Amino acid sequence: MTGSGKEVSRLSNVIDNVSENDRDERKSMYKLFPDKDVKCTRISIPCRDGRHMPALVVAPGIPKKNAPGILWIHGGGYMTGMKEMVHMSRAIDLVKNYGATVISPGYRLSFRKPYPAAIEDCYDALLYLKNHADELEINRNQIMAGGESAGGGLCVALCMMARDTGAVNIAYQMPLYPMLDNFDTETSADNHGKVWNTRKNHIAWKLYLRKDARKKVSPYAAPARQTDYEDLPPAYSFVGDGEPFYAETCTYINNLKKAGIEAELDVYHSNMHAFDMMKPQLEISRQAALAFNRHFEYAMDYYFAENFLK
Repeated sequence: MTGSGKEVSRLSNVIDNVSENDRDERKSMYKLFPDKDVKCTRISIPCRDGRHMPALVVAPGIPKKNAPGILWIHGGGYMTGMKEMVHMSRAIDLVKNYGATVISPGYRLSFRKPYPAAIEDCYDALLYLKNHADELEINRNQIMAGGESAGGGLCVALCMMARDTGAVNIAYQMPLYPMLDNFDTETSADNHGKVWNTRKNHIAWKLYLRKDARKKVSPYAAPARQTDYEDLPPAYSFVGDGEPFYAETCTYINNLKKAGIEAELDVYHSNMHAFDMMKPQLEISRQAALAFNRHFEYAMDYYFAENFLK
């Protein structure tokens, strides 16, 4: 365990209580089994520090050559969650409907390892996706990234890191209701929404950034601290107008647009974070899924990265 032992122990007890209080809302999180129409393979990704990271490869039952390859990053406030959450995510539609191949990395959670562990793991998974493009039968010029909540935050940070290193050209980003800002915004402050709220948000950032939770940190740690949005990939997101991450999602998409990046955002009337995953039977969840798929169809037709750097 990294950081102050007493502080982490105290926070972990709070997390246990939060999870207990949300038991009814969290029932959806147990829908983590593969769809019968997809093929799921467990792999081990070699990391630059010598470790191996578990991951899932989710592919269509009948492979489609030259389809997009997508790194999809699970949510959980950086502190909880698991790679199997991909099975209840929007990414499954991309596999079933469009033949995409998805990698879901089992990145290190902040309870054990704070920043930069998670983003380093996601970057290693991105390199794996690039380096195994031929083996995975994906289009090398359509490597994409997506994720929900903290996974959306890691998606954004990963796009910034990939742009800065030049190692991988990401063609498209799909950070859904992303967790981007370690400072309170007008909608994350004093928020009592369903599934996620101000209290949980403060706990999560404290675990992820430890002593730097309320400081100006690297954009790789809290992407809202970014000041340079040029040359980032085109983006699509959606978010509820009553949830904590509404303001920071709007700000991110607007900043991309100001930098000349094609970016779109759909807003739904809801105070439930991750409503599409938690309550997929809702009408707005169905609307969000259809809109997400339409934007992905457009991305498949129009968004291609340049050739990879050698």
